Parts: sequence; structure tokens; C-alpha cells
Amino acid sequence: MDLTFTPEEQRFREEVRAFLESSLPAGMRHKVLEGLHVPPEDTIEWQRTLHRKGWGGPSWPAEFGGTGWDPVRQFIFEEECAAAGSPRLLPFGLKMVGPVIMRFGNAAQHRRFLPRILSGEDWWCQGYSEPESGSDLASLRTRADRNGDHYLVNGQKTWITLAQHADWIFCLVRTDWSGKAQAGISFLLIDMRTPGVTVRPIVMLDGGHEVNEVWFEDVQVPVENLVGEENKGWTYAKFLLGHERANIAGIGTSKRELARLRRIAAVERKHGRPLSEDPMFAARLAQVEIDLMALEITNLRVLSAEAEKRAPGPEASLLKIKGTEIQQALSELMVQAVGPYALPFRIEALEGGFEGDPVGPDHAAPLAATYCNLRKASIYGGSNEIQKNIITQMILGL
Repeated sequence: MDLTFTPEEQRFREEVRAFLESSLPAGMRHKVLEGLHVPPEDTIEWQRTLHRKGWGGPSWPAEFGGTGWDPVRQFIFEEECAAAGSPRLLPFGLKMVGPVIMRFGNAAQHRRFLPRILSGEDWWCQGYSEPESGSDLASLRTRADRNGDHYLVNGQKTWITLAQHADWIFCLVRTDWSGKAQAGISFLLIDMRTPGVTVRPIVMLDGGHEVNEVWFEDVQVPVENLVGEENKGWTYAKFLLGHERANIAGIGTSKRELARLRRIAAVERKHGRPLSEDPMFAARLAQVEIDLMALEITNLRVLSAEAEKRAPGPEASLLKIKGTEIQQALSELMVQAVGPYALPFRIEALEGGFEGDPVGPDHAAPLAATYCNLRKASIYGGSNEIQKNIITQMILGL
């Protein structure tokens, strides 16, 4: 693989940078670069800004309203957005259910759902995990019973990220109990405003409300919201999980966080010298950077496969494992860099414009919360242990 960018690709990079410089509000940029809380209003506003530019679907084909960019341009765009401090684009619509609807949905679903994802009108969340069905997802028990022109859905989903903001949820539900577990699952699109849908918050270790329980009690879902064929949802779920795991790698975000770590290490001191000059700390930082460079090459290979109309394969498991390990390592090094100042933090200090009296330097305020939050990164999207099993079976053939 040629890892040098062509002159045309470099010009595209400059175009992206110029757009970000002129269109990304300073307040959004500050929140992202400093690890502060980004409210949902900022996320929606940024998606709409990109949509007006024609860049609302960076990885989508032009036939569905996307940019039609090749993998290299997608990579450049995401890298530049992360470096500039733009809010993260919501993956649930753009990189999860959107590709599923494109591949397996019908024309009516294309017209109904895809434009509203691009415009930021619909916020999606993912309904996969259940209290006793996480890594063993095929054991899920949320059921959808056919009743004329609709399904009656009952059950519970858990760890549903940002469901409190969502307009729609894409769900795996059981429609057949008679055969093999994977063969009786269907893929439903459910309006979160439907009577019988209840969202209950789960407050995490860092005090934040990011995940939720979602309950379904006799929820009526039109049959037209079934994606593909009934009882074929496991196939669609695996397709989606490949995209999710590749996205979790977060190369651009890790590059941005590496730059933030360097800034912190340059101002924190040990024995009277900048921490960046400490041999042990510098060695650990260098190792993370090397790992990130290797991951970037692997990510480009997976993007090339997607350009050939192939869903991400077991390589996505490699991205997921190493990507989350790097994210956790970066957050750990930031906490170590500021020492005891990382321990006490106030939730209010994670909000932009906080004017209180934090303990320690401003850059230390969000680090403990980020560290705690990223402990889950190696679990969601399929735990790293499960990903190693996939690699063992599908790549090594063991």
C-alpha cells in the first residue's frame, strides 16, 4: 500500500481545513479539544452545518445523498475534523443503521429514513444488549409478535447510549423461538415516541448520564419498519457490528488526544523539568504513538475493503481491540501526568464556561471522568475477549 498522499488528496485536505477554520464555532472547538462535555445541541448543529455543505454523509455513496468520497478522502476528513476539535458525528445513524438500511432496506425505507439521518433531523440509538445478553447477543429475549400489520414488542434493552436524546432505535428482536437462536432474530426500526417505550437513565461512575435502560411494553411497530426479511436479522446485525467495530478504533480522535497529552506533559513538571523530558514517561508515550501508527495502517486497509463493496471482516476486530487499548492508555497517561489533581473533579467543571474554583490546573478537571468513562471501551461493540475469539477462528483458523 502506498502511504503517501497524492497532490489531489493534499488539496482536498487543505479544502477540509479551510472549511473547518471558517465554519467550526470556537466554543465547540474548545469543548472538544479540552475534553469538556459536548451538549447534544452542538452535535446536531454540526451535523446540519455539514449537511448544508453537502458533507453530511462522509462515508455514504452519492446515490444515497452522501459525498461519494473514496476511503482516503473519508480518512482525511475524519482526521482533520478530529484534529480541529469538531463534535463527533453520531455513529448510530451514519455508520450503523444507515449502511444497514442502504444494503438491506427497501426503497420506501431509503426515502423515509436516510435523508433525515443526513440532515440531523433524526437521532438514532442502538438496541442490541440486554441484561443477560451482551457478548452472547444471540440469547436476546426481547420479543416481537406479529399481529396483522404490526408487531407487538415486549422486553428490555440496556446500556443504550444517548437513548434519552433519540428519536428512533434500531432493535434486534426475537420473532421465532423454535429453532437455532440466531435464526429467529429480526431487525426492527422503532419510533421512541411510541406508547409503551420507557427510557430509564443509568448514572455512570463519573456521574454522567450517557447510557440507559429502554423498556418495551406492548409497543406497536408497523410491519413496514422491518428491515429485510423476518428472522434474518442476525445477518444484518453482523454487518452492522463490523462497521461499528471499525468505527470504535477512533484513529483521528486518538491522534487528537495524543496531541493533548503532549501539551499536558509539556507543562506538568517532575523534579523541576517538564514531564515530557522524563525518560520513563517519554518511553510510554512513544510506545502509544507507535501503536497508533500501526493501527492507522490497518484502518486504511479496512477502508480499502469497504471501497470494494465488502463489509468489514475480522480485521474490524483488530481495530476494535487495539483502538480501545490505545484510547485507554492515553487516558491513563493523562491521569498519571497530573497526579493527584486528576482525582477530585466536579461535574460542573466538565461544562463549557464553568467559572468555579477547580482543584489544580484547568486541564486536569476532565481527566478522571474521561479515564472512568473509557473503561467501558474494551467492552462495548463486543468485548475485546470476544474479538480475540473471532480473530482466532476467522484469521488464524484455530
